Amino acid sequence: MDVASLSPSPSAGVPVALWAIADVERETGIGKDTLRVWERRYGFPVPRRDERGDRLYDADQLGRLRLIRRLLDAGHRPGRVVGLPREALEALAVSAVGQGSVVLKRSPDDDGVLSGPGVDELAPWMAWLRHDQTLRLREALRESVRVRGLAQTVEAVVAPLCVAVGHAWLRGEIAVYQEHLFTEAVQATLREAIARTDETNPAGPRPPRVLLTTAAGEQHQLGLLMAECFLALEGCDRLPLGVCTPVAEIIDASARTGADVVALSYSDYASRRDVIDTVVQLREGLAAPVELWIGGAGAARDPRRLPPGVVVLRRAADAAAQARLWRQRRGLA
Repeated sequence: MDVASLSPSPSAGVPVALWAIADVERETGIGKDTLRVWERRYGFPVPRRDERGDRLYDADQLGRLRLIRRLLDAGHRPGRVVGLPREALEALAVSAVGQGSVVLKRSPDDDGVLSGPGVDELAPWMAWLRHDQTLRLREALRESVRVRGLAQTVEAVVAPLCVAVGHAWLRGEIAVYQEHLFTEAVQATLREAIARTDETNPAGPRPPRVLLTTAAGEQHQLGLLMAECFLALEGCDRLPLGVCTPVAEIIDASARTGADVVALSYSDYASRRDVIDTVVQLREGLAAPVELWIGGAGAARDPRRLPPGVVVLRRAADAAAQARLWRQRRGLA
């Protein structure tokens, strides 16, 4: 990180690091024009000015802008977060760290033991990311799939790495583009593993046919991909639509493709009302035999208000368990 200048502290005369607007744009991914608009509209940031009148930002404002960028990436609107104090931003950001669209923690009554990297074992992975060694990171993920298998890689490697990457971004140890490189590496590796899994399935895809997507406004895709990994291991027929599909299009796609299940994910930033409204509309619009599965932190927030019969997935592996139950109920196990 290049410090634009040093300026004496107003209180103690101690030099304070200051960043020019171009540096802030590079470090946060927030454009210069956006920073100026926020300054006028929300009263933040509040830059100092140098002798030429150019904007300069201190470390505290840079840190707050970094948090705001993470929250915007997670789906928050600028009007809800730009003016918040640092403590409130940190509280919101901590809840987002490592969050995928499907919760990946073991349930309390699960006796299974996951073997995965501890903090020390994650160090080389994070070093590769910090030094832009994306190919090395991808190779290590591929090796994990080969040695551990796809299921263990998703639960015991990818999930803790997501947490570590989120924390590193919040601390300023990695840049926005590096977080995006990590996401792309994980997605590419998991898609390759899914394709190989499909190729080794001699029977071809079996029911249920699962349509996977998110509702309009929900940008998170990694959780859907993790759930799809488990569905592929079960040999399920899958129809991934990507993210942000309007309710009417989901209903239409389900009818036209003959989907047996519609699976959606909701991040923690989806409001209770949005989740309930979307799920109610889907349940009313989908054909009666079509099951509706929802996962993610947002999905599990208020399950009592969900329509009857909606299945809540607590973690990615639950998708495979539900597929097995679906087959058992129809004598296809």
